[in-house]
Amino acid sequence: MSASVRSDPPVDPRGVRFAAALTTAVLAVVLLTGSDWLLGAQAVVFALGAFAGSRFAPYSVLYRILLAPRLAPPTEREDAAPVRFSQLVGLAFAVVGVAGYLTGLTVLGVVATALALAAAFLNAAFGLCLGCEMYAVIARIRNKKLGATA
Repeated sequence: MSASVRSDPPVDPRGVRFAAALTTAVLAVVLLTGSDWLLGAQAVVFALGAFAGSRFAPYSVLYRILLAPRLAPPTEREDAAPVRFSQLVGLAFAVVGVAGYLTGLTVLGVVATALALAAAFLNAAFGLCLGCEMYAVIARIRNKKLGATA
């Protein structure tokens, strides 16, 4: 095998939704206050989830410590890769938002934050992970291209 592929253990979808709920709350506060530093802190949370994985993501750690021990074991698990990708997408929006707030392009900061908030809310409230859906579409396109060249 020429390239190493990261393989994280499957994740509890309830933990993913818990993290999305906390993210929703943080991003709502950012929109209400215009706080660039709070959005920066959320960007760090996204970065940890994207690059270190859910085992080290702060909201996932909170879920495992505070809630998971009080719940029945999960009846299903999800692949971690799409969740990590969604954290990367969140990070991109958070970085754009911070840049907007810091450069005085407040509208850019608000729009980027609002888009991230909408995605987090959809996941928290309905279990619809837009980043995960993007991951699936990209994987299908990549597989189609690989199949066409083989």
